[in-house]
Amino acid sequence: MARFEHPHRDEAFETLKDARVIVVVGISDKPERPSYYVSERLLQKAKDKRVYFVNPMYAGKEILGIKVLSSMDEVPESIDIVNVFRNPSQVEPIVQKAIELNAKCVWFQPGSENLEVIEKYKDRIRFIWDACIGVEAGYL
Repeated sequence: MARFEHPHRDEAFETLKDARVIVVVGISDKPERPSYYVSERLLQKAKDKRVYFVNPMYAGKEILGIKVLSSMDEVPESIDIVNVFRNPSQVEPIVQKAIELNAKCVWFQPGSENLEVIEKYKDRIRFIWDACIGVEAGYL
């Protein structure tokens, strides 16, 4: 199978390439939801990464073969990327928790970014936005 070359080695791609542990916040069990199909692609393409799913609504249930956790506090190892699929009005507590847990990066999926929150916390954690982790995973 041919390996694709990334058209530009940008910060989003480099962040994903270097990550070991990715936490997807806001996973859904509905295949038509972006959090589901983007996570499915991430799992297919980023086989060397450990992926955890967080959504209190589905805690204990398996989605895409991964047991869903109720909070990021349950992730048993250091977090490299917190990948967010939430309404922009609901992301500040996620960013605060990511900082508390010493995550390296918060990655806002398109549509979840909140520029006020990014501005408020930009000196405390790295942010990626305007990039889909599923698209970037295709270049791994």
